[in-house]
Amino acid sequence: MKESRLPIKILVVFTLASIILAACATAAPDPEEPVVHTQTEPASPTATESESSSASGTQSDSQPVPTGWVVEEVVRGLEIPWSVVFPSENRILVTERTGAVRAIENGILQDEPLYIFDEVRGNNEAGLMSLALHPDFADNQYVYACYSSETGNGITDRIVRLIDEGNKLTLDSVILDDIPAARFHAGCRLKFGPDGMLYATIGDALQKALAQNPDSLAGKILRITPEGTVPADNPIAGSLVFSLGHRNPQGIDWDSANNIMYSSEHGPSGFDGPGGGDEINRIVPNGNYGWPLVSHDKTLEGTIPPLIQFTPAEAPGSLLFYDSETLPFFTDSLFFGALRGEGLVRVVVAETGDESEVVSYEKIISDVGRVRDVAQGPDGTIYFTTSNRDGRADAREGDDKIFRIVPVFD
Repeated sequence: MKESRLPIKILVVFTLASIILAACATAAPDPEEPVVHTQTEPASPTATESESSSASGTQSDSQPVPTGWVVEEVVRGLEIPWSVVFPSENRILVTERTGAVRAIENGILQDEPLYIFDEVRGNNEAGLMSLALHPDFADNQYVYACYSSETGNGITDRIVRLIDEGNKLTLDSVILDDIPAARFHAGCRLKFGPDGMLYATIGDALQKALAQNPDSLAGKILRITPEGTVPADNPIAGSLVFSLGHRNPQGIDWDSANNIMYSSEHGPSGFDGPGGGDEINRIVPNGNYGWPLVSHDKTLEGTIPPLIQFTPAEAPGSLLFYDSETLPFFTDSLFFGALRGEGLVRVVVAETGDESEVVSYEKIISDVGRVRDVAQGPDGTIYFTTSNRDGRADAREGDDKIFRIVPVFD
């Protein structure tokens, strides 16, 4: 297999003191020129950051504490990467929306795909989307994927399970088929929860009324056993539906230590409601998140309002709850990739019992174009992907790319 080593490029360095003020920059830096951000008076950390520093006090006694962070380019030359997962410390799997699963080994993007879904409908928002690794991947090598294809029922999503054989993936089984989808609002983010169940975000398939129909999978977050059946303890007996009233959620993650689930969701685009209204939600079993009955800041009895909504739209395409101490100033923060908003957004939340509250938010990266996925690597660094070849932006030299945020030490 032919390999080509790609150069690592440092884009921008941040000191810890500059993190809080990153959102206030008057102009985005030139992506071709490294820029060092400094500040004479250090900003006070948020409550979350202070608590994290106290909780990790042993770290400062045993190893250096980072003073800032840097963005590195990992690989380039991808075609609309949608999802990244980490089978091991030195290996990354990434989907391309056009239908291929690619491997990055020891920092090298392999030329030959591990698998190509020939039946993928890869245009507009549909295509090969999310990957997820089984919690026991080290033993069974199970990889789950969700993609859109054209069938007799129109465009539908399908969740499948593959086996990772190292130099290729082989199809094992279909987990769930004929999931409502469309050229737009197709979902589909997969992730295993702390309970070992597979969760899937499903868009409303351009039929917004279906989001309130409990008998339809459209406009829902689903909870599925690894074998594709209904868990016995799902909130609606005999149903895969975990929560409803969603327009097009594309990010889910957990604060696993406190068993709190979050999601990110695209708001209306004008044709189905006033533009904006992108959401970050705290997800509870059988929760109704209101679409299409309410959006933005409107409330309705029996529905759950978002923790925060973004107008104008940011178009969140992913979600990460960062729980590592590798970048301690980010510990216990949410991150999402902003497609329309072009960047990586950090959201600081305070959790008290059954409630979560957004303390602050900031766009910490804004010079790489559209950002789709964001994920925590095995070493605690933060990876994110661009989506500049999806027809909604001007592609830059080398697009699309994967970057990562790594710590800097004085």
